[in-house]
Amino acid sequence: MKVRRARGKPARERGADVPRPSNTDERRGQIVDGLLDVMAREGYARATIAAIGKAAGLTPGLLHYHFGNKQEILVALVERLAAVLDARVEARLAAAGETPRRRLHAFIDASVALGEDADPRAVSAWAVVGAEAIREPQVRALYTQAVGTMLSRLRALVSACLREERRTTRNAGRIAAAVLTAIEGAYRVSAAAPGVLPEGFAAPTLKRMVDGLLQAEEES
Repeated sequence: MKVRRARGKPARERGADVPRPSNTDERRGQIVDGLLDVMAREGYARATIAAIGKAAGLTPGLLHYHFGNKQEILVALVERLAAVLDARVEARLAAAGETPRRRLHAFIDASVALGEDADPRAVSAWAVVGAEAIREPQVRALYTQAVGTMLSRLRALVSACLREERRTTRNAGRIAAAVLTAIEGAYRVSAAAPGVLPEGFAAPTLKRMVDGLLQAEEES
């Protein structure tokens, strides 16, 4: 039986045109998504390997093949959540243009606004991650890095607004910290007590809050 060769580029070159994720990457992604599903519904303590495997549609043996233990899956999830939020922020900032106040509002929208790019599972999981960061040093390091990056970006956005309005920037760090803790607080309460907070309140309320804080700063 003759094997017919495909015309055109050799297979190696054709494959290079459209890179595909490896089977390992796909499986790891499925497992991390399984943990996300379980954590969003039941928290981290109940996210057993069996439960994660069931949510991912994979056997426990495959989970152990790709990850040494549950904590390794959690670390991968933290990295994913941070990357997804960063991408969402970048997209909103790009759409906002160069006006400082619009960019600051876009950051708040990216963090807490509802919309097609919002994932309620991610909010619940991030709240759980914050709790696990108290107990797990590796998770704490990743969480601290992610929160620190958010705070630095917020401070830069707040400072840009104050400079454009010719106001002092000496409290820019405190204003950024207030906004960040309000964002994190909204995550915690919405995850721990679903339905208690008014739906969609966070983004418009935080934007009014930061506008008031900016307005209160002295002119330079």
